[in-house]
Amino acid sequence: MVVVAQTLEKESHMMNQYPKVAVVILNWNGRFFLEKFLPSVYNSDYPNIEFIVGDNGSTDDSVEFVRTVYPTIRIIRNESNLGFAGGYNEVLKSVEADYFVLLNSDVEVPPDWIRPVIEMLENNPDMAVAQPKVLSYYLRDHFEYAGAAGGFIDSYGFPFCRGRMLHVLEKDEGQYDDPCDIFWASGAAFFVKQQHWELSGGFDADFFAHMEEVDLCWRLQKAGYRIGYCPQSVIYHVGGGTLTASNPQKTYLNFRNNLFMLQKNLSFSRALWVIFARMWFDLAALIHFMTLGKFRDAWAVSRAHQRFFMDIFKTAKKRRRNAGTPPPLRGRYHGSFIWAFYAHGKHVFSKLDPRRFL
Repeated sequence: MVVVAQTLEKESHMMNQYPKVAVVILNWNGRFFLEKFLPSVYNSDYPNIEFIVGDNGSTDDSVEFVRTVYPTIRIIRNESNLGFAGGYNEVLKSVEADYFVLLNSDVEVPPDWIRPVIEMLENNPDMAVAQPKVLSYYLRDHFEYAGAAGGFIDSYGFPFCRGRMLHVLEKDEGQYDDPCDIFWASGAAFFVKQQHWELSGGFDADFFAHMEEVDLCWRLQKAGYRIGYCPQSVIYHVGGGTLTASNPQKTYLNFRNNLFMLQKNLSFSRALWVIFARMWFDLAALIHFMTLGKFRDAWAVSRAHQRFFMDIFKTAKKRRRNAGTPPPLRGRYHGSFIWAFYAHGKHVFSKLDPRRFL
């Protein structure tokens, strides 16, 4: 009994040495992914950790599966599907931890994936958010679309990544193994300090899904905080688990939310110019979809523009709440990376002019 008591006391002391981390997986009818990937997550070796599944009104048996197989995992249920943004906002109201890790259900992790990112955040008090290296689950020596080696953005609001430019995914050969500041962190494995989550108000629930993490990182940068990339931590992401890349609803959300984000975060004069330019970019995308016979995607672009203009005054109120002179933003490419990609053949991040990031 004395040995058991001493062991428990030792474990309790060790846990208190580490900030508490809550790994929160948002689930919607994801029994397959939970069954496949929860074992690796559950075997994470971080000593002060809580595992939570936030359920977004699932109609399958995924909640019952977790309750039966992983009885120590906490379940927080939303009554309906609030999307990625609204779902996490609601679930995290009931979570207490020093750090939240918002983890997609279609992610495999090695045991030591948490500690390096937490150490980076602990050693940088002005860093609010960080992400690990995101590799492909199926092609494990290549970067994965959703985050790769850290997110960046160009002058027209197009997000891209080190290791992923449009459809080109680079092989990971250690070329991006340096920790660095980025513009946005991947929503596939999003590490955020609780205090900064609450300070920012979390995700914009109107986004529902897609680009809400880019918007949040932009707002945090404007408030003076940094976003980091930690290559010492690696995860393996399937991608497209809820909406595939070819889904017209995903097209709609991406185009609509990008316009929302630009109006919210740019100054009024800058937003006018950039959104005007984006209309022409988006028209080109619409025509491209039509030439490929993807008429539902073309209609999705049109619907996105219609919704943007219908909500323009609502979004303007959010921009006024974010008013003020922001500090210089890190991870911003001054110019069009789309132009660099197509006109100059710069298909990998390392080929971009580094002076355009200053």
